[in-house]
Amino acid sequence: QVQLVESGGGLVQAGGSLTIACVGSGRTFSTNAWGWFRQAAGKEREFVATISWSGGSTYYADSVKGRFTISRDNAKNTVYLQMNSLKPEDTAIYYCAARPRPIASKLAREYDYWGQGTQVTVSS
Repeated sequence: QVQLVESGGGLVQAGGSLTIACVGSGRTFSTNAWGWFRQAAGKEREFVATISWSGGSTYYADSVKGRFTISRDNAKNTVYLQMNSLKPEDTAIYYCAARPRPIASKLAREYDYWGQGTQVTVSS
C-alpha cells in the first residue's frame, strides 16, 4: 500500500522558520517528481513548490519564491520543504504529492499520490 506521510508542521511566529517532510512508503519514488501544495481555511488548494526526480529542476509559487526551498533525498524516499521568513498568510494545511512522471509539475491534477497533510500556523 502506497502512503505519503507528512511531518514537521506546527505553530511558529512570523519571521520564523519551519521544515516539513514527507516520507513515501510502499514503493520507491526515486523516479517521481514531488510537489507541495497548501490549502488555507476557506480557500482552494494552491501550488507551493515542485521538484524533478533528480532534484535538478525546482519551481515555486511567486508567493513563496526566495523564502521556501524544496529538496529531496531519494535514498530516504523523502521530500522536504524548508520555509523561512514565514508570514501569517502562509498558514495552511500543507500536502505533499508524488507524480508518476520524473518531470516537475505545478498542476495538482497530475499527481497520483497525496499525503494527509500537516498544519502550519504562523502567528503575527
